[in-house]
Amino acid sequence: MAEFSIARLTSSEPDFGRELDRVLAWDESTDTDVHARVSDIIARVRKEGDSALLEFTRRFDRFELSDAGGLEIPKDSLRAAWDNLPAATAAALRTAAERIRAYAEHQKLASWRYLESDGTVLGQQVTPLDKVGIYVPGGKAAYPSSVLMNAIPAKVAGVPEIIMVVPTPKGETNPLVLAAAHIAGVDRVFRIGGAQAVAALAYGTETVPRVDKIVGPGNIYVATAKKLVFGQVGIDMVAGPSEILVISDGGTHPDWLAMDLFSQAEHDEDAQAILLSPDRKHLDAIEASLRRLLPTLERAEVVRASLSRRGALIEVRDLDEAARLANRIAPEHLELSVADPEALAGKIRNAGAIFLGRHTAEALGDYCAGPNHVLPTSGTARFSSPLGVYDFQKRSSLIFCSPEGANHLARTASVLARGEGLTAHARSAEYRIPGQP
Repeated sequence: MAEFSIARLTSSEPDFGRELDRVLAWDESTDTDVHARVSDIIARVRKEGDSALLEFTRRFDRFELSDAGGLEIPKDSLRAAWDNLPAATAAALRTAAERIRAYAEHQKLASWRYLESDGTVLGQQVTPLDKVGIYVPGGKAAYPSSVLMNAIPAKVAGVPEIIMVVPTPKGETNPLVLAAAHIAGVDRVFRIGGAQAVAALAYGTETVPRVDKIVGPGNIYVATAKKLVFGQVGIDMVAGPSEILVISDGGTHPDWLAMDLFSQAEHDEDAQAILLSPDRKHLDAIEASLRRLLPTLERAEVVRASLSRRGALIEVRDLDEAARLANRIAPEHLELSVADPEALAGKIRNAGAIFLGRHTAEALGDYCAGPNHVLPTSGTARFSSPLGVYDFQKRSSLIFCSPEGANHLARTASVLARGEGLTAHARSAEYRIPGQP
């Protein structure tokens, strides 16, 4: 087995800023060849519809369908997958779904309005999106949790129709994914993946309906396709590699923290796992745990590559400095493994999800705590939020003017419109002023 290494940094060192930037560096630029291929796929699906989907399914998934009707997986198959699950698996899926749904219920935006003294009414009307597309990775990977996290908030928001796409290499479907689609209330499922699935959802084909927004993770082809169709449809985000940042005060068992770092590093070689602590001996103990436990992992080589490339154990002056660094890093997942996590959380401004206390492993949030696991990555937590019900709702402004209110507002609007040289605007407002022609 290859030698294990992880960066050790100290915040008091003069070159710390440069070293931290090196660890955090992530080139998310799209390969020009990938961009060209995805552009071609989108153009063909847009022009040829189902026939292009059938060809790409044959080429990329090595699965041939006689006609486009075979692209859709019947709802009976979703129900059958659910009915055939082992009892323990079904119970776990149901528990996770119930908790995600309960949390999402608290996120719903409500319509509102208020009355002014002259009879003017102002407000906001909240409505769900009409149709949403969910991309779910397929193949060897099985992500029923992603189905729940993407579909349930949409259902809670009131979206009438949820369309799911999932690649099925060689025609093989994953029963866990189909069962999750059943319990989450997905309306239709299509056996397509890659950029062609994104294009089908964005533009529609003879068989696949066009949607208003596309959510869900995927590889570089899926991410590039989402970028290219944005504007034609909404998207949730373009996610980068998974990330975890842990702040420890030295009181948590090193083995626990080592496994927390592993839990994100095992996603892929580009995932990032960083731990901050003011206790150097604690950092030494964590590194020792990493070395001892790494060979016990099924995905040890992936974890080794991830920690060697982008992992770090960082000694900080104190927890206040750790909080400042966390805000600079703006991680996807932030564990506050300290004696008083509430106090430290009050100093955090930039994080996708904050896990409070020694017993709150990030993995619990991935599956069943309730909050969404679709989170901003690559520092975008500085300006982005987790996926939620609000991503599937839109807001319309409401304005009602009484005659008195129109008279008052028109005078203000007239002055401003004429100041901008938009006289039709001004005259439109002035017509509402009594005595004006």
